[in-house]
Amino acid sequence: MAFDAGMLSACVYELKNQIIGAKVDKIYQPGRDELVFNLRPEGRKENLKLLMSAGANTPRINITELSLQNPAVPPTFTQLLRKHLQSARITNIEQLGFERACRIDFDARDDMNFKTRKSIVCEIMGKYSNIIFCDADMKIISAIKIVDLTTSHKRQVLPGIIYEMPPSQDKTDPLSETQEGFESAIADWQGDVSKFITSRYMGISALVAREIALTGDWNGFKKVIDRIKNNEYIPTLLRDDDGTPKEYCFMPVTQYGNKMKCEVCASFGVLIDSYFDERERTDRIKQKASDLFKLIENAISRLEKKTALQKEDLKNCTDKDKLKHYGDLITSNIYALKRGMHKAQLIDYYDPEMAEVTVPLDYRLDPAANAQKYYKKYNKLKKAEIELQKQIDISASELEYLYSVLESFDRAEGELEINEIRRELYESGYGSRMKNYTQVKQQQTKPLEFETTNGYRVLCGKNNTQNERLTFKLASKGDYWFHAKNMPGSHVIMFCDGLEEPPAEDFTDAAVIAATHSKASDKASVEVDYSLVKNIKKPAGAKPGFVIYHTNYSAYVTPSKAVCDTLAKK
Repeated sequence: MAFDAGMLSACVYELKNQIIGAKVDKIYQPGRDELVFNLRPEGRKENLKLLMSAGANTPRINITELSLQNPAVPPTFTQLLRKHLQSARITNIEQLGFERACRIDFDARDDMNFKTRKSIVCEIMGKYSNIIFCDADMKIISAIKIVDLTTSHKRQVLPGIIYEMPPSQDKTDPLSETQEGFESAIADWQGDVSKFITSRYMGISALVAREIALTGDWNGFKKVIDRIKNNEYIPTLLRDDDGTPKEYCFMPVTQYGNKMKCEVCASFGVLIDSYFDERERTDRIKQKASDLFKLIENAISRLEKKTALQKEDLKNCTDKDKLKHYGDLITSNIYALKRGMHKAQLIDYYDPEMAEVTVPLDYRLDPAANAQKYYKKYNKLKKAEIELQKQIDISASELEYLYSVLESFDRAEGELEINEIRRELYESGYGSRMKNYTQVKQQQTKPLEFETTNGYRVLCGKNNTQNERLTFKLASKGDYWFHAKNMPGSHVIMFCDGLEEPPAEDFTDAAVIAATHSKASDKASVEVDYSLVKNIKKPAGAKPGFVIYHTNYSAYVTPSKAVCDTLAKK
């Protein structure tokens, strides 16, 4: 993880110039492990949002510009903070030594309206991250993650005990290292220099250690440490060829050469938002929609097992023509048969060579009854084959729908979209499997909006409900509809009714948007169907988002998140 002590030092240095003196306006908790403080800085008109996250995969502290949805019912920890810190003023923020922990001090009021100090300690330590609320004596009032003896024997975080730093790892503080100490220690080291850095010194990430290892001497080490001591930070984001953020750091990174694009951000807040936005959104969606994921996965598993059994039964129906043939042979040779026979060698009059066929018989039945028995089995398998094929097609359609719902979670941005998916599943017949679900009227969510190269407006649905609303309510007959061929994905509408025919590059833009927002977003080439909206129909009784069309064009494009980000309407 790149959020090491150096990165925290850079963030704290930036925050000192932004939040000290600011007044707490609102506090809310958009996720289980994160807090947002809405602050009113002195002498500034714009409010700031201070985000603290203790998520195992997304721990950080920064000024954020992300739109995070506030839950309808605030959690208990949020209510406690509002009680103590509403209208409090931030007086200080400092890093605790060279650890991945910082403390924010507040001037607040107690229950008797006397002035008092309260503090929040933000520990950014991977899966051990925490946000701890303390009083003036650093006695813990509460924490976003309570740690008792059942969780850890080394260190507890419980209300009423004095806050203590996490146990030391017996590593050296790099800020106090001397040249003699460094050179003496590295002389005895056998192996990778970056491993030497991370094993000996506290608060240095593997990324920074590898950067120091490029020189592998005291000068390279001192250069990084001096940058931290002198607060000479540069917010650096590393992206791959697709534009996906891969690493971030408080200084330039050269170890990847031309394999990564090095981007200097306007601030550490912008840097951290850019890196964590997609990752955090995914984690938040998984948390809030865990019951839906389980419901869909169980339904998919059940349908796959059911389909496998139906296909096995369908294979058994392939013998039906043989049974009918036996019935015909018995009928044509009935004069040569009598009751009590177990089998018979019969001439096949339907074979040009008049070959003999061995036909099993039921000795308890007469020849005519044996023939009827084969005909009944034939008719039974014939009907079963038709019905099984129908059921297999129904299951395949149901699976396709469930996969489309599962894929729509990739585009959900918050609780409103999750609730829209929840309601869609309820209306699609899954209500009996949802515990304590009550259908309520809710506001409609907005689809993704883009603008093509030549200014054509494009909307992209985030889920099946939005897809249907886009195609059949918002779009006009003269607009163009796009969708990745034969796979779950968004309906994309390019609005051009009444305008001139869009240039080819605009069709390409819309097709790239459709390919990127589909299950094939990781493919090198995706076939995208597009047609006028007037050609798109929905069969009666079909699931939300399911359409049919017979007149269309196709285009092969490469999905690109970077292109979509460029075309996205700000």
